[in-house]
Amino acid sequence: MAKADASKLDWNNLGFEYMDLPYRFTAHWKDGKWQDAGLTEDATLHISEASPVLHYGQAAFEGMKAYRTPDNHIQLFRPDRNAARLRNSCERLLMPVFPEDKFVDAVKQVVKANSDFVPPYGNGATMYLRPLIIGTGGVIGVHAAPEYIFTIFAMPVGNYFKGGLTPVNFTTSQYDRAAHKGTGQAKVGGNYAASLLPGENAHENGYADCVYLDPVEHRYIEEVGSANFFGITKDNVFKTPKSPSILPSITKYSLLYLAEHNLGLGVSEEKIDVHDLDQFAEAGACGTAAVISPIGGLEHDGDLHVFYSEKEVGPVTKKLYDTLTGIQFGTVEAPEGWVQQVE
Repeated sequence: MAKADASKLDWNNLGFEYMDLPYRFTAHWKDGKWQDAGLTEDATLHISEASPVLHYGQAAFEGMKAYRTPDNHIQLFRPDRNAARLRNSCERLLMPVFPEDKFVDAVKQVVKANSDFVPPYGNGATMYLRPLIIGTGGVIGVHAAPEYIFTIFAMPVGNYFKGGLTPVNFTTSQYDRAAHKGTGQAKVGGNYAASLLPGENAHENGYADCVYLDPVEHRYIEEVGSANFFGITKDNVFKTPKSPSILPSITKYSLLYLAEHNLGLGVSEEKIDVHDLDQFAEAGACGTAAVISPIGGLEHDGDLHVFYSEKEVGPVTKKLYDTLTGIQFGTVEAPEGWVQQVE
């Protein structure tokens, strides 16, 4: 694949697809320490055929973005939280932790080196970053890798919503996303491989994606595809599911804070019964890629429950979206420590 050329990109018509940008950051862990860390132009990872990532799924990753502000600066949104979450994922899979301060610095290096590819302000486009760590080296038994590669690559991506915020419908899945004492709280590759079949089943039946219920009773909402669920109750409480197998979404916890401190809503993390959807006036899925995807309706056991509307976005959901994206793009004042400038 040829290297991307920023001068030839149509910033208003970017998709959500991989591009081979000029630079990425890589570091190798071997002999008990991180080494060979820095920027490289090589987009190919060279690994042993016996690497544990290939056989046993020893891999974790993050998703984050860089934003161009109206005054042409570039900023990151809560990169320290991505660093902390990757640390937790690494600890769960017995992988060495790339130091959190060096993680943030490496992200900034990648953004700065590829700054021509950070889209201009005004069209909703951003630079998406993918930090990744994999277990490498020659291993055939089931145990942790002797070596690891940590890398961060980036690409410009378009606004997730081509026509603005548009509600979409979801359906519950018969499959489980993750066990309560499994890897659900870690951002590891196997969780996403397991989601491909139920996601495809949902698409074939005309839904945007599936909603996973808890693996014990198949009663309580866990995640919406690869995003977190939230609902706005009829008495103005922002509710989101509580479970030991839900990935702690940085977007979700940011929305929880903004709902309480900026919008004056009540907030709660609690079990949400799929049979108790009447309590919600609005509902949505939240995550890095889309920020918020409004849920028009949720199908369960043959019945479609419609929240605010299948065609229009609810007013609270819209206000949350505008507030959070305003912070990310630098037009709304951010809580202390939420944004970091890329020098």
